[in-house]
Amino acid sequence: MNYSFEYIDIILLAMIAGFIFLRLRGILGKRTGFEGKSPAQFKEVLKNIKVDQAIKAKEKFDDEAQKEFLKGAKIAYETIITDFSDNDNKITNAKPLLNKDIYNQFDDALKERAKRGHFAEITFIGVNKAEIKEHKKIGNILNVTVDFIAEVITCIRDKDKKIVSGDPEKIKKIYDTWIFSRDTTSANPNWQLVNILT
Repeated sequence: MNYSFEYIDIILLAMIAGFIFLRLRGILGKRTGFEGKSPAQFKEVLKNIKVDQAIKAKEKFDDEAQKEFLKGAKIAYETIITDFSDNDNKITNAKPLLNKDIYNQFDDALKERAKRGHFAEITFIGVNKAEIKEHKKIGNILNVTVDFIAEVITCIRDKDKKIVSGDPEKIKKIYDTWIFSRDTTSANPNWQLVNILT
């Protein structure tokens, strides 16, 4: 008889414990720690932080960024010089490297050369030196002035292939100061030539 009362007590206690467990689970939930999807507003904040960090990283123009820039500037310099000086009198490969004003200046000069029936021949020997003269940030725009010293063999010929200027046998040293520019907030990492000082 006593045993049956003990079983009833155990069953009642188990039911009470189960009820308490279910109530606590309903109130507190079943998660442990931060799980599942973050709220939409929190996601937006995280996204903005990542974008801001990426922009700040691109805005830095420290020694490492300058070294990388100069590598690209040398390639851009060679591309622009050879494209302007080739014999088709058209800007093709260098077009994305030029802003609108510089492109128009080059294009006008090439059209004038073509009108005279002249063509250029060039052998690009290499860039001897490329040095950052200064860099300035105006708003989001970063302008970098670079001094170049390079060697080329170049001459201009007429339609009969007679030499008008230059010497196809002589290496010529050229000195240029160019200004490159880019928007530091833009996703496009490319620089453009915006001015030629010499």
